[in-house]
Amino acid sequence: MYYNAYKEKKLSALGLGMMRLPKDENGSVDEVLTAEMIKKAIENGVNYFDTAYVYHHGESENIAGRLLSKYPRESYNLASKYPGFLSNLPDDPAEIFEEQLKKCNTEYFDFYLLHSMTDDRVDFYADGPILPYLLEQKKNGRIKHLGFSSHCSPDGLARFLEKAGQYMEFCQIELNYLDWTYQDAKKQYEIIRSYSLDVWVMEPVRGGKLAKLPENLAAKLKAVNPDASSASWGFRWLQRLDGIAMILSGMSNMEQLDDNLKTFSERVPLDDEGAELLLNIAEELKHSVPCTGCRYCCDGCPMALNIPELIKIYNVFLLGDKYDAKEMLSALSDEEKPNNCLSCGACSSVCPQGIDIPDVMAKLSELL
Repeated sequence: MYYNAYKEKKLSALGLGMMRLPKDENGSVDEVLTAEMIKKAIENGVNYFDTAYVYHHGESENIAGRLLSKYPRESYNLASKYPGFLSNLPDDPAEIFEEQLKKCNTEYFDFYLLHSMTDDRVDFYADGPILPYLLEQKKNGRIKHLGFSSHCSPDGLARFLEKAGQYMEFCQIELNYLDWTYQDAKKQYEIIRSYSLDVWVMEPVRGGKLAKLPENLAAKLKAVNPDASSASWGFRWLQRLDGIAMILSGMSNMEQLDDNLKTFSERVPLDDEGAELLLNIAEELKHSVPCTGCRYCCDGCPMALNIPELIKIYNVFLLGDKYDAKEMLSALSDEEKPNNCLSCGACSSVCPQGIDIPDVMAKLSELL
C-alpha cells in the first residue's frame, strides 16, 4: 500500500467506503464478511474508513462503530458527514453530531464533511448554523479535519468556496475518467486546486460501471494489458492527477478488495496513450438526456419541480447507477419527487433541446 502525506497524517491512498458494504441473502449488511474485509484491509495498510449518517439506512455508522472499535483508535482514520440535505433536520446540529459519535463508538472524527453540497445548498451550508457548530467541534478536538463533499456545478462549487473556502481543508468530488468531461469534473478539480485544497475522490469507478465495462470496451483494455482489471485502469488514471490525497472505493466483496489492494500496492500512473484510450472509451459510454441546465422548463412548471436536477438523476440511472439514482431520489422531499409531474407539457414546449420531459419524469417515477 502506498501512502499520501496529508498535514501530520500518513493516509493510505485507498480508503474503504462504507456505502456499499456486502449484503446477505436477506438484503441486510453481512457483518461477518464486512469484518473480514476490514481486517484484511487494515492488515494490508488501509487506514481510512468513510461512513455517513444515511448509508445503509443509518446502519453504516453503527457497523463502523462495532467493527472498527476492535482496533486501536490511533491505527485508523474515521470519516463521517453531516446530512444537511435531509428534510427533517433538527434545529440544533448537535443532535445529529452527538448521535454520530455514539453510533461510531468514538470520541472524535479524524475527518468530517458537510455532506452532498449542491448549488441550492450553498447558502444553507455556508450561512446557516451547521458550519459554526462544526467549527466549534473542530476547535474542541472532536473533528480533526473539516471538509465537504460536492455535487455542485463548477459555478456552485466556486460560490461555496468564495463564501466558506477559508474553513475547508479538503473537498470530496465524483471524479473518474467518464465524469472528467461528462459532469465537468475537470473544471471542478481545477477550482478545488486553485484554493490549494486537496481532493478526495468518490465514485472512482462510478459505482462499478467502469469496473464492469461492456464487453467490446473491456476488450480494448485487455488488448493492451490482459492482466489488468477494468477497475485498475480507472484508479491508475486518477494517479496521474496532482493533489489527490484520498481515493475511496465502496467495495462489496472480497474480490473487489483484493483487486484494489493489488492496484494500490504501488503507484503506477497511466501513460498518455493509456489515458487517451480511457477518454475515448468514456465518449462511447455517454448515453444520456441532453439537458443543459438552462432551467427554461422550471419557469412554467405548475408543481415547481427542479427539472434539471431530476434529469440529472435520470442520467445517473441511464449510466447504470440504479442504486445511486434511488439514493438521490430518496433524499428529495415528497414535493420535489418526479411523481408530482402533471404531464402538462409546459416544460417540453420551451425546452431548447426538445426533450420529452414528462416522459423522463414518468420513467424516473418508476424508480420510486
